[in-house]
Amino acid sequence: MQFRLTPVPTTKVSPPFSMRPNPHIYEINTWAWLERISARLGRTINLSSMPDAGWDAFARLGFDAIWLMGVWQRSPVSRQITLEDPTNFPDYDRALPGWKPADIVGSPYAVMQYVPDPRIGTWDALDRVREKLHARNMALFLDFVGNHTALDNPWVREHPEFYVQGSKEDFENNASLFYQAKTVQGTRYIALAKDPYFPPWKDVAQLNHFQPAMRAAQLAQLANIAKHCDGVRCDMAMLQLNDIFEKGWAHLLGNIPQPAKEFWTEAREAAPNLILLAEAYWGTEPRLIDLGFSLAYDKILYDAVRNADVGAVQSRLSGIGDQQTHYARFLENHDEPRRAEVIPNDHLPAVGTLMGTLPGMRFYQQGELEGCKIRLPITLRLAADEPSDPYSLAFFQKILSLTGEDVYHQGNWSALEVAAEGYTSPAGLLVYEWRSKKAWKIIAVNLAAGASQGRVHLGERVSPAQQYVFNDELNNVRYDRTGVELHNVGLFVRLEGFQAHIFSITPP
Repeated sequence: MQFRLTPVPTTKVSPPFSMRPNPHIYEINTWAWLERISARLGRTINLSSMPDAGWDAFARLGFDAIWLMGVWQRSPVSRQITLEDPTNFPDYDRALPGWKPADIVGSPYAVMQYVPDPRIGTWDALDRVREKLHARNMALFLDFVGNHTALDNPWVREHPEFYVQGSKEDFENNASLFYQAKTVQGTRYIALAKDPYFPPWKDVAQLNHFQPAMRAAQLAQLANIAKHCDGVRCDMAMLQLNDIFEKGWAHLLGNIPQPAKEFWTEAREAAPNLILLAEAYWGTEPRLIDLGFSLAYDKILYDAVRNADVGAVQSRLSGIGDQQTHYARFLENHDEPRRAEVIPNDHLPAVGTLMGTLPGMRFYQQGELEGCKIRLPITLRLAADEPSDPYSLAFFQKILSLTGEDVYHQGNWSALEVAAEGYTSPAGLLVYEWRSKKAWKIIAVNLAAGASQGRVHLGERVSPAQQYVFNDELNNVRYDRTGVELHNVGLFVRLEGFQAHIFSITPP
């Protein structure tokens, strides 16, 4: 069976870009970002005309990677479906009061073709952006939406066999589950893609991951994308695991057998130097990491931190083991509410310090640093102007500045035990260290609403013969401690509710 791939220009393949361990990544809603800059400068800006000052700003903040979310060509059919669905209107009204139909641009996850959308730029523009990021020691991440395509993707018409299909009877019994497509093979009833726990997404068609020609075509697409970026964020990556896909679609697959390999094993082979970041849920993260993913979303930790569930946070951090550095830690992304909406500023010293100093990828989103509260629907071209929150901006700038130090990237991380001391419980405390030959940091956070206190046993980490200075870089306070106290009884820590310390200790 022959299949068509969207041609891409011949590109000089850059050597693999090496990010620092425990990198900082910044997610940009590319369309909305360009619209905002265009309005500010009074002319249309795309990737080709983006001023270098934009990239310089991210470099100064210490980011290691920029994820340009939503660069691929969007679907007119998806846009129309979105525009006709009144359940979307309240979100649009909140994000952009007085919005018009022209403000609806369709979903970046209903990919019509893997070519840059004309509003965003061209392949050449994307390559130049990558070069500029590399010159500033930053990597470029793009999207890969492997589970589904837009309904008007050329594959639907030309290769309906690439998709899960139902019969005419299936369609007549429940038309809401299928898309009636006119194809080169006649009318076909293509299954709408879905998360097994939710109704179908109305604007995307479900790919058949057991179809060999489709997998080959998809792997070729991924290899093409890899020529233009350093990493990809893989949408709903767990849906392409053989057992999960079969469980969800066995009733429509017939006798087609499971492939011998997992798709992601083949993806790693097809693009060996590409950094793979998985959007993943349901405890599938360790499997995906074992299959070759560099990183995976840590939604479990996010939920625990958002709920201030100290036990769940401790369980998550102790349960990951040697995969600790393979998780992406975030307080928001485009699928979650804004941090400022669900985690108030008075919790930020604890939760922001925790998520900014744990091992793994530290993940930030456009508008998060400024404390934005308006969640931008991904189908809308921009949100209304929102003033920055000075407290949020100052906090995140400080965290990014402090965690730019090498010890948070090249050092060794380990949890520290906290013992009870006095009548105040240590239940809210989490304490851990980063250590290298040149630096020693101890971070303490209190995720409880009230005060927590305890003793942190340091043992042979300290010498009874020395004096130690604990400089709290977060709060600009200095504490002097004797080596005898630290060695024999430990470091006393008391924190009020949702407060934190970031100690830089000398001598290290």
